[in-house]
Amino acid sequence: MASNEIQVTIPPNVEPVYSNMIQIAYKEDEFTFIFLHQIPGINQARGKAVVSISPNHAKNLLAVLQRTVGEYEQKFRTLEAPQDKQQNVTAMTGYS
Repeated sequence: MASNEIQVTIPPNVEPVYSNMIQIAYKEDEFTFIFLHQIPGINQARGKAVVSISPNHAKNLLAVLQRTVGEYEQKFRTLEAPQDKQQNVTAMTGYS
Protein backbone atom coordinates (compact mmCIF):
# COMPACT_ATOMS: atom_id res chain seq x y z
CA MET A 1 0.00 0.00 0.00
CA ALA A 2 1.39 3.44 -0.95
CA SER A 3 2.07 5.89 1.86
CA ASN A 4 -0.84 8.16 0.85
CA GLU A 5 -3.39 5.33 0.83
CA ILE A 6 -5.37 4.14 3.82
CA GLN A 7 -7.40 1.03 4.33
CA VAL A 8 -11.07 1.88 4.79
CA THR A 9 -13.40 -0.45 6.64
CA ILE A 10 -17.14 0.17 6.52
CA PRO A 11 -19.04 -1.82 9.13
CA PRO A 12 -21.79 -4.01 7.65
CA ASN A 13 -24.47 -2.29 9.75
CA VAL A 14 -23.82 1.17 8.21
CA GLU A 15 -26.84 1.97 6.06
CA PRO A 16 -26.61 4.32 3.07
CA VAL A 17 -28.96 7.31 3.23
CA TYR A 18 -30.44 9.53 0.53
CA SER A 19 -30.46 13.28 1.06
CA ASN A 20 -31.90 15.93 -1.25
CA MET A 21 -31.45 18.88 1.11
CA ILE A 22 -28.72 20.04 3.46
CA GLN A 23 -28.35 22.57 6.25
CA ILE A 24 -24.85 23.78 7.00
CA ALA A 25 -24.02 25.33 10.34
CA TYR A 26 -20.67 26.63 11.39
CA LYS A 27 -18.86 28.21 14.28
CA GLU A 28 -15.22 29.00 14.86
CA ASP A 29 -14.05 25.42 15.34
CA GLU A 30 -16.38 23.27 13.22
CA PHE A 31 -18.75 22.94 10.30
CA THR A 32 -21.83 20.78 10.79
CA PHE A 33 -23.69 19.27 7.85
CA ILE A 34 -27.28 18.22 8.51
CA PHE A 35 -28.41 15.96 5.69
CA LEU A 36 -32.18 15.94 5.17
CA HIS A 37 -34.73 14.24 2.95
CA GLN A 38 -37.38 16.72 1.85
CA ILE A 39 -40.67 14.97 1.24
CA PRO A 40 -42.11 16.02 -2.17
CA GLY A 41 -45.27 18.11 -2.03
CA ILE A 42 -45.05 18.64 1.72
CA ASN A 43 -43.26 21.44 3.54
CA GLN A 44 -41.40 18.92 5.69
CA ALA A 45 -37.97 17.32 5.81
CA ARG A 46 -36.57 14.43 7.84
CA GLY A 47 -33.08 14.42 9.28
CA LYS A 48 -30.97 11.59 7.88
CA ALA A 49 -27.43 12.26 9.15
CA VAL A 50 -25.39 14.89 10.98
CA VAL A 51 -21.67 15.20 10.26
CA SER A 52 -19.30 17.68 11.93
CA ILE A 53 -15.82 18.44 10.60
CA SER A 54 -13.05 20.95 11.28
CA PRO A 55 -12.81 24.14 9.20
CA ASN A 56 -9.65 22.78 7.52
CA HIS A 57 -11.47 19.59 6.56
CA ALA A 58 -14.36 21.72 5.23
CA LYS A 59 -11.92 23.61 2.99
CA ASN A 60 -10.47 20.28 1.77
CA LEU A 61 -14.00 18.97 1.14
CA LEU A 62 -14.75 22.04 -0.98
CA ALA A 63 -11.67 21.41 -3.12
CA VAL A 64 -12.46 17.70 -3.51
CA LEU A 65 -16.07 18.43 -4.47
CA GLN A 66 -15.00 21.01 -7.06
CA ARG A 67 -12.51 18.57 -8.59
CA THR A 68 -14.95 15.65 -8.51
CA VAL A 69 -17.83 17.62 -10.04
CA GLY A 70 -15.45 18.80 -12.77
CA GLU A 71 -14.49 15.18 -13.50
CA TYR A 72 -18.17 14.18 -13.54
CA GLU A 73 -18.97 16.97 -16.02
CA GLN A 74 -16.11 15.93 -18.31
CA LYS A 75 -17.29 12.34 -18.29
CA PHE A 76 -21.08 12.80 -18.43
CA ARG A 77 -22.49 16.31 -18.90
CA THR A 78 -22.29 19.88 -17.64
CA LEU A 79 -24.46 20.48 -14.60
CA GLU A 80 -26.49 23.66 -14.43
CA ALA A 81 -27.80 25.08 -11.17
CA PRO A 82 -31.59 25.46 -11.32
CA GLN A 83 -32.51 29.13 -11.83
CA ASP A 84 -36.17 28.94 -10.86
CA LYS A 85 -35.93 26.66 -7.86
CA GLN A 86 -34.83 27.49 -4.33
CA GLN A 87 -31.48 25.96 -3.46
CA ASN A 88 -31.74 23.07 -1.06
CA VAL A 89 -28.94 24.42 1.14
CA THR A 90 -29.48 26.51 4.25
CA ALA A 91 -26.57 28.08 6.12
CA MET A 92 -26.74 28.80 9.84
CA THR A 93 -23.98 30.78 11.51
CA GLY A 94 -22.84 30.99 15.09
CA TYR A 95 -24.93 28.12 16.35
CA SER A 96 -24.25 26.67 19.76
